[in-house]
Amino acid sequence: MDEKGKKDFIEDFKKADGTKRLDMWDYALQQQVLWENIIAEMQKIAREQKIDKKLDELIEKELKELEKP
Repeated sequence: MDEKGKKDFIEDFKKADGTKRLDMWDYALQQQVLWENIIAEMQKIAREQKIDKKLDELIEKELKELEKP
């Protein structure tokens, strides 16, 4: 979901009644679980392929670049 989609979803949530809010909340939780499962599977594959350490190094390098003034 892009930024506009997120903004629209939140605005719809603000305007919704109780039942619709519960449905929207349930949908968001389902999406969270879906993405947590996808990330867990990606981590498992990275460990199996022994690329998780390389990915950690790349992330650290990028974070250091972002911290530079």
